[in-house]
Amino acid sequence: MTPLTATAVGKRYGRRWAVRDCTFSLPEGKVVALVGPNGAGKSTLLRMAAGLVRPTTGELRAFDTPVRGRIHPDVSFLAQDRPLHGHLTVREMIRLVAALNDRWSTDRVEEMLALQAGVDRDATIRTLSAGTRTQVAIALALGRLPRLLLLDEPLSDLDPLARDETLRIIMAEVADRGTTVVMSSHLLADLREVCDHMLLIDDGQVQIDGDIDDVLARHRILVGPAADETAVQGALVSATRTPRQTTMLVRDPQPTPHGWTGTEPDLESLVMGYLRAARDRSARRD
Repeated sequence: MTPLTATAVGKRYGRRWAVRDCTFSLPEGKVVALVGPNGAGKSTLLRMAAGLVRPTTGELRAFDTPVRGRIHPDVSFLAQDRPLHGHLTVREMIRLVAALNDRWSTDRVEEMLALQAGVDRDATIRTLSAGTRTQVAIALALGRLPRLLLLDEPLSDLDPLARDETLRIIMAEVADRGTTVVMSSHLLADLREVCDHMLLIDDGQVQIDGDIDDVLARHRILVGPAADETAVQGALVSATRTPRQTTMLVRDPQPTPHGWTGTEPDLESLVMGYLRAARDRSARRD
């Protein structure tokens, strides 16, 4: 069964579409990087996939079951605001979440917390650092034993060591249990370490959906003389220019023309090219 599919999914708030006409199907047992500019609709898409927000149009299905107003039992979601009760201790928070879930493993939570440095079970949530709260929230999300784990900016509050610990936990979850993970983040270098599939959202719509290695292989960064841009054949994503030189990100390019150099982009260069294109389109509309 497919972990998550979207068919023409859209979400409108008043006159503004946060997500529009999104169609994709995510592979099983992969770590999916959900990327895009601020305001692209990433958080809205994750909340719809978790059943917390109803689509205005289209349909989302988790493991071939329509997502309609409640979270699927095989899905776990960590929101960007880390909804934990600040007056409870970590130990009390674990007991509370256990009581709210039919399928639950306290042993799994404790196993995850043991892999992270310095999480005091008797400390109240409000006294924890933002990074430690995130680590506790991820452990609680894994306590549901999900087959699909949705993480909204899980690395944003973490220092480099905590990020490394968290990424190792995510990789172990995929390796040990075959969990599919969808992770939105702006930390592109960290995403490349663990992600093997990419979903790039811009202006509420899917721009890229595919395995990262395949996506990178379909793009080239071409550098050549500014006066000879017409020599480049392919779908131009974005370009930067100086009086003498042009640097282009091109999808599905033809052979590199004489006088130009072509290299395959890394993940950061690819995403930055699409983000630059989104910014330029927004500036033209304004």
